Amino acid sequence: MSSQLPVAGPAEVRAAAIRDLSADRRAVVAVVIVNGLASAAGLAAPWLLGRIIDTIRAGGGDVLGAVDRLAFGALVFTVVQTVLAWWALKIGYRFGERTAARVRERFLSRTLALPPRAADHLPAGDLIARGSTDASLVASTLRSAVPEVLVALMHALFLIVAVLVLDFRLGLCGLVCLLGVGAAVRWYLRRARPVYLAVAATGADLADAVVSTAKGARTVELLGLERRRVEVTESAVMRARTARLDALWLRTVLFPWVDVSLALPVVGVLLVGGALYAGDLVSLGVVVTATVYLRQLVGPLDTLMLWIEQLQGAGASYARVEGLADIPEPQPTVPAQNLGDRIQVRDAHFSYTGARDVLRGIDLLVQPGERLAIVGTSGAGKSTLARLLAGLDRPRTGSVTIGGTPVAELPPEQLREHVVLITQDHHVFHDSVRDNLLIAKPDATDKELYAALEAVGRRGDLDTEVGTDLDDAGAQQLSLARVVLADPHTVILDEATALLDPKTARRTEQSLAGVLRGRTVIAIAHRLQTAHDADRIAVMEAGELVELGTHGELVSAGGVYGQLWRAWHGDPAAR
Repeated sequence: MSSQLPVAGPAEVRAAAIRDLSADRRAVVAVVIVNGLASAAGLAAPWLLGRIIDTIRAGGGDVLGAVDRLAFGALVFTVVQTVLAWWALKIGYRFGERTAARVRERFLSRTLALPPRAADHLPAGDLIARGSTDASLVASTLRSAVPEVLVALMHALFLIVAVLVLDFRLGLCGLVCLLGVGAAVRWYLRRARPVYLAVAATGADLADAVVSTAKGARTVELLGLERRRVEVTESAVMRARTARLDALWLRTVLFPWVDVSLALPVVGVLLVGGALYAGDLVSLGVVVTATVYLRQLVGPLDTLMLWIEQLQGAGASYARVEGLADIPEPQPTVPAQNLGDRIQVRDAHFSYTGARDVLRGIDLLVQPGERLAIVGTSGAGKSTLARLLAGLDRPRTGSVTIGGTPVAELPPEQLREHVVLITQDHHVFHDSVRDNLLIAKPDATDKELYAALEAVGRRGDLDTEVGTDLDDAGAQQLSLARVVLADPHTVILDEATALLDPKTARRTEQSLAGVLRGRTVIAIAHRLQTAHDADRIAVMEAGELVELGTHGELVSAGGVYGQLWRAWHGDPAAR
C-alpha cells in the first residue's frame, strides 16, 4: 500500500459530478428553468428604460402616462425577477444539501468498505483531511456553487443574447471587449489544478505530522525525539505555506486582470454607441439599454470569476475525496471450508519497511482452546506478531495459517468468525450503550447484551447515552463486551486492559476467562499476572521467540521470563 492516498483524475471528477447531478436531475432541471425565467424577467427593466428614454425624446400628447406605464412594467418585472431568483436559489440550495450528503455518505461507505489490511496502512492525517476539510469544502461548494453558478451563467447568457438582438454591432463590440476575461480565465485554469492539489496535499501532510506526533507523544518524549518532530512539523508548515502562496499569486494576477477586462465592454459600447448615435444609426435608448445590459453583465461575470477561483480548490478536494475509489480492492478469495481452530506460525519473518525484519524465524503452534500469553519488553515484536495472527499483515516469508489456510487470505467475513484482535485503541460512538454493543451482533437480545456487560464487569442501563465523555476504562469495557458478543473462536488481546486500573483489569480478565472458556485466547500484556494464568507463555525478545512454556517451567528455567517475574516481584537476585 502506498504511503500516499490516490487522487482522482479530471475525467473521474467530471464523471462523479455528472453522477451527483444526475442523481437529482429533477432539481437541476427546475433550477435551470426557474433561473431562465428569472433571467428573462431581468431583461425587461433595461429594455423598458430604453423605451422610456426614446418616448421622452419623441414627445407627444401623453408622454407622462406612457412613461408611468413603462416604469410600472419595469417595477413588475423587477419584482418577478426577484421572486423567481429567490425560488431558484431555494431549489438549488436544497439540491446542494442532498448532494453534499451523498458525497459524504459515499466517502464514509468507501472508507468503511476498505479491508482492514488496507485501512490500517492508510496515512491517518491524509484520511482525516479528506473526510473533514476536503469533504466539507466539496459539500459547501455543492450547496452554493450549483445555484449561484447557474444563476450567473443564465443571467450572463441572456444579457449577451439581449445585446446582440438589440443591436448586433453593439453586441459584437461588447463580446470583443470580453476577450480579455477569456484570456485571464484560460491563463488561470492552465496553472490552477496542480497548485490547488498541492495546497490540499501539503495541508494533509501537515495534519498527518501533527496527528502522528500527538498520537506518539509518549514515545517521542521517552526517546527524546522532540527536536526531530518539531523539525518535521516546521517543514510541513513551510511546504503548506509555500503552496498557499503559490495559489495566492494566481489570484493576485487573475482578479486585477478580470476587473480591468470587465470594465472594457461598457467603455467600448459607450464609445461605439456614441459614434453610431452621432451618425443617426441608432437611437439613444438603444445605446443606454445596451450599456445597462453590459453593466449588469459585470455582476454575473464577477460571480463566475469568484467561483472559478473557489472551484479550483473544491475541484482538488473533490479529486481527493473521489480518489479513495482508486485504492485497489483485494482480490476475491474463496471461503475455506472446515478450517478448524488450530493456528500455526512457521518460520515467519516480517518487515514494515523491507529494510529490516522486526520478526525473525517465528515458529508457534496455538492449539484450540489454549490460553497463550505473549510477553516481552517494549519493542520486542509482540504487537507485530498479534497483527500477523489476526491477518492484518502477512509475513514476508514463512506462513501464518488457520487449519492450513493463510490467515491473511481469508475473506473478511470469515476471518472475523475465527479471529478478533482487540487493542488499546477503542472507539465509542455517541449513542446508547445498546447501540454501541449491537455493532458486534445486530440481532442480540437485551439479555445477551446485559450478559456481555456483566462478563466484563460493567453494569448499567442499556439506554444510557455514552460518548466522548466516557473514560478509558469504560470505553475498553465496551470494546471487550463487543468481543463477547462477536463470539469468535480466537481472541487476541493486545494489552486490551492496559488502561484499566489493576483491580478492574484483574476482574475483567477473570470474567473474560469464564466467558471465553473453550475458546482460544492470545493475550499480549505487560502485566505478568496475566501470563501467570495462561496455559503457556511465549517470550519475545528483539523480534525472536526465545522461550515457550508454562509459567512454572519458565520460572524454573531462570531465563528471560524468570528474570522478568522475579524483577516484577521485587526479588533483588533478579536485578
